[in-house]
Amino acid sequence: MHNFFNIFKIPDLRKRILFILFVLVIYRIGSYIPISGIDINQLNNLFNTSGFLGFVDLFSGGALSRFSIFALGILPYINASIIMHLMAIVWPKLKELAEEGEAGRKKIAQYTRYLTVIIAFVQGFVMSLSFRSFILPDVSVLWFVSYSIVGLVAGATFVMWLGELVTIYGIGNGASLLIFIGIIARMPFYIKNTAQLLVGGVSWMGVVIMILVLLGIIVSIVYIQEAIRKIPIQYAKRIVGRRMMGGQNTFIPLRLIQGGVLPIIFASAILQFPLMFSQYINLNFVQNFFAVYYRYDGFLYNFLFCFLIFFFTYFYTAITFNPKELADNIKKYGGFILGVRPGRPTVEYLEKIISKLTLIGASFLAFIALVPIVAANVTKVNSFMGLGGTALLIIVGVAMDLVKQIEAYLINRRYEGLIE
Repeated sequence: MHNFFNIFKIPDLRKRILFILFVLVIYRIGSYIPISGIDINQLNNLFNTSGFLGFVDLFSGGALSRFSIFALGILPYINASIIMHLMAIVWPKLKELAEEGEAGRKKIAQYTRYLTVIIAFVQGFVMSLSFRSFILPDVSVLWFVSYSIVGLVAGATFVMWLGELVTIYGIGNGASLLIFIGIIARMPFYIKNTAQLLVGGVSWMGVVIMILVLLGIIVSIVYIQEAIRKIPIQYAKRIVGRRMMGGQNTFIPLRLIQGGVLPIIFASAILQFPLMFSQYINLNFVQNFFAVYYRYDGFLYNFLFCFLIFFFTYFYTAITFNPKELADNIKKYGGFILGVRPGRPTVEYLEKIISKLTLIGASFLAFIALVPIVAANVTKVNSFMGLGGTALLIIVGVAMDLVKQIEAYLINRRYEGLIE
């Protein structure tokens, strides 16, 4: 507790944490402000009977099932960020803009905001039109669709702004923190559903096994997230003026999962598009296909989920880790990897190491995503289906990142760490 209270002894850190709490309170209040004209009770029944809609509702912290002004949540912004990252690879002009430094990044951030509004408008239109069967009798469909689109787009834009404010004036990534608090807010819902299953006849043993599986996943996530591969570096001695420089040994820490929680967030966001639109297409063959083959707990959905996890893991690693630049920096400062010649051999060695780490990391992410689904089917305890590997990875990853950044503030102010 002494280390915990040290957080509030640093004025700058205290202001940042209080600002985060203030923004999160606003975000949670907004998720309870419904858009008028819809029967909330009927809408809640729909979400309680649909596993996919419950999974989507997880990322909005229950705002979607209440059809609040924050029903779209932060997902339009995440989808826009994914599209801009992909376009920066295939579109030369955007790639040049990304390489211009701070000015280029601000320009891309502005384009991302514009794209967020466009995506929010499309999603808001589809959502408003699809929920027309839940409109109250005395409300016009055209009028409801019109003002609900305005409310949803305004809410999504406001949430995007809150996320950016947290990133700038708070600690950590604002979008990840908003998803994090949304998942945490759904915990009582899962506990209530589990209690109802026990009353309905589900065995205690199945619930205990499911809880142990989830705890085991959390432990493994912490272990893997902290795993690094140390690349030993030897710096040659050199004389600078009258001083002897270099000669020390150090290492380059390469994380097992370079992208952290981002690959699984991106994969989840992409897979939600076809499932979401399938809810609103009243064609028998489309409904049958999604009901049989493209279910949240089905083979095709999870196969594509694993494929996208691998894709985004390799993609994020490729755009954030440059072996040639790292090898040039090592050579520039008179260093070399033990047993590897400088230059091209160093680049090839780093590429080989990062390829192995990425393969292991992507396999782990896919494993984490699948285990809760398999455990739920075996134990018949499906009350935690929304709280799967994706949600747990986000919770643990964001929490660990937040703790590390607080640790950095404490260490810089010569306080003891938060975790000893």
